[in-house]
Amino acid sequence: MNIKIHKQKIDLESKNQIEFFDITEKVQEIIEASGVRDGNVVVFAPHTTMGVIINHNESMLVQDFMRILYKIVPMDDRYSHDLFELRRSSKSDGRSNGHSHCKSFLIGVSQTVPIEKGKLLITEKQSIFAVEFDGARKRDVIVQVMGI
Repeated sequence: MNIKIHKQKIDLESKNQIEFFDITEKVQEIIEASGVRDGNVVVFAPHTTMGVIINHNESMLVQDFMRILYKIVPMDDRYSHDLFELRRSSKSDGRSNGHSHCKSFLIGVSQTVPIEKGKLLITEKQSIFAVEFDGARKRDVIVQVMGI
């Protein structure tokens, strides 16, 4: 029995500082294209100011998520990362985005979901979100499907 590995990117473009993208259907399409019937899918954001979460896609709940993120990691707090003049090891892109890195740190940059009979093993209330914390930007998310 040979293990299949299929990797594909999902391109995103945010318009807001924090933006939730429901990518569940796109992930399912990638699984179907892979031919994998049973295994796992990893959804990974290769960016330090993004996250990947699984939760309910209900508009009021997404507003609650955003409110909590702003409360836990406020934009107007002082972040050492934003002191560009003190950093000599890396060049700044000019964004004061220490808060975005901290939000990503709390949320995490990947999720792994089982695949059974060619379908994501999540409930109808669960969605996979790519979350932008430092928009507006063009981004991508990597989806890797592994299994038989």
